[in-house]
Amino acid sequence: MVDVSGASSDQAEQGKAVRHDWTRDQAEALYGLPFPDLMFLAQSVHRRHFDPTRLETASLLSIKTGGCPEDCGYCSQSAHYDTGLKATKLMDRDVVVATARRAKAAGAERFCMAAAWRSPRERDLDQVCDMVSAVKDLGMETCVTLGMLTPPQAQRLKQAGLDFYNHNVDTSPEFYDRIITTRTLQDRIDTLAHVRDAGIKVCCGGIVGMGEEVDDRLGMLVLLANLDEHPDSVPINLWNEVQGVPVNDTAARPDPIALVRLIAVSRIMMPASVVRLSAGRQYMSDELQSLCLLAGANSIFIGDVLLTTANPQADRDADLLARLGMTSSLSARSGAPSGASGIADASSLA
Repeated sequence: MVDVSGASSDQAEQGKAVRHDWTRDQAEALYGLPFPDLMFLAQSVHRRHFDPTRLETASLLSIKTGGCPEDCGYCSQSAHYDTGLKATKLMDRDVVVATARRAKAAGAERFCMAAAWRSPRERDLDQVCDMVSAVKDLGMETCVTLGMLTPPQAQRLKQAGLDFYNHNVDTSPEFYDRIITTRTLQDRIDTLAHVRDAGIKVCCGGIVGMGEEVDDRLGMLVLLANLDEHPDSVPINLWNEVQGVPVNDTAARPDPIALVRLIAVSRIMMPASVVRLSAGRQYMSDELQSLCLLAGANSIFIGDVLLTTANPQADRDADLLARLGMTSSLSARSGAPSGASGIADASSLA
């Protein structure tokens, strides 16, 4: 038995109960385990809920870039900072659908559409709903991130066929005000509740490497794991370097082993959630990505660009999966060798 130092060891170790009563001390106890014990525990939990050889793939498109009125201190799209990014109008529906079609052909199972808004205007939401329905007709899962939503807006997106809504909490409650002042953390929690009430699945995670401490990263996980329902997808993003934003003054990329530990704790605390290794993969070696997958990450974004920042090319991802003996829609379409048959049936964003 792995001793998790009082962190409800029986439930956490067996990975059979989905808990919503985690404490910071318990999260710290997991994070501080000897690395072999933490990895063993995370992999054991992962195998009880997912096929450990199967990776989910998604594609992300910025359908409206820049000019956002929020002051998120990490974001190239905020109108508060001079980042050299030109604001654009909402993309045409046909262009979005054509991009989704190409993403599907490249191996994406889910298509995520992001708009740099504080919240959508009604006429813009009409167009987004039309995009969602059209992408859904391609046979893909759909996801959008549009900022804050009202209950009626969430209902409209559900009626259009939306599967997932992404709305990240970004960081811990204690660190939040150092990053964002134009939207409260409670605003984000309220939008998540509206999305859930509408019957849409939630994609919600955060960003590491903005100058926060390990305690802040764990505080973010505790916040997510103690929601009434865990997010269906939990994206863990490494902050992408952006010139002209305040986070540049405090940013420090996490130690690689620290990132793997965070992924492992995410998997243990939210055992049935898909944990997505999201932005920042271009900074990671193949070895680091492999450790993150072993720790319980089971989803990635594919494509050369994520919104306004770089992402590893599909050939590199397919090659890595082939060497690991893992499967995804990406590896199937690239002709890479299939991995070993999984132990459990995998299921399941931005």
